[in-house]
Amino acid sequence: MNTKVRNLNIEILSDNWYVLRKVTFEWQKKNGEWQKQSREAYDRGNGATILLYNNTSKTVILTNQFRMPTYVNGNETGMLIEACAGLLDKDNAENCIKRETEEETGYKISHVQKVFEAYMSPGSVTEILHFFVAEYTKEQKVNDGGGVIDEEDIEVLEIDFAKANQMIETGKIKDGKTIMLLQYAQIHQLITYN
Repeated sequence: MNTKVRNLNIEILSDNWYVLRKVTFEWQKKNGEWQKQSREAYDRGNGATILLYNNTSKTVILTNQFRMPTYVNGNETGMLIEACAGLLDKDNAENCIKRETEEETGYKISHVQKVFEAYMSPGSVTEILHFFVAEYTKEQKVNDGGGVIDEEDIEVLEIDFAKANQMIETGKIKDGKTIMLLQYAQIHQLITYN
């Protein structure tokens, strides 16, 4: 428990899609004074994301799908290129990302490497995202992917790794988790050029 927090009061504002809570509390400032604050926190559960890469073909697997929040915030088409991801749904992160990878991309992978965890929007969202990478081969393609029928409409993209990094610079890739995974792959030279 953080001794600088007291009189915590939590009120549920919405329990429709996920849970939106209003949290009122007192925070002890550096000078010792207590200050009352109020914040809203959106709880959608924790998630996992993965970058599939192939060092032989120098490619990565990404997805393209409609994301309503981006549409209402200026993304003209609402389409977003991103790394495969999903909510844990009370599963562990590794099992979740293996399941999501097969559902969304059609690749059945058995070995994944967890590289880090991060809060993606800690000012308003409770989610911790678990980041993974895994090498893929053409032989691991077991179906077309596309997500859960009647819930998702996902396009699977196989993109040259260098082009994917250029797409960050040109603004064609704007998803934070995807940018982080592509930069991780670049820094750690998951794809090497001879």
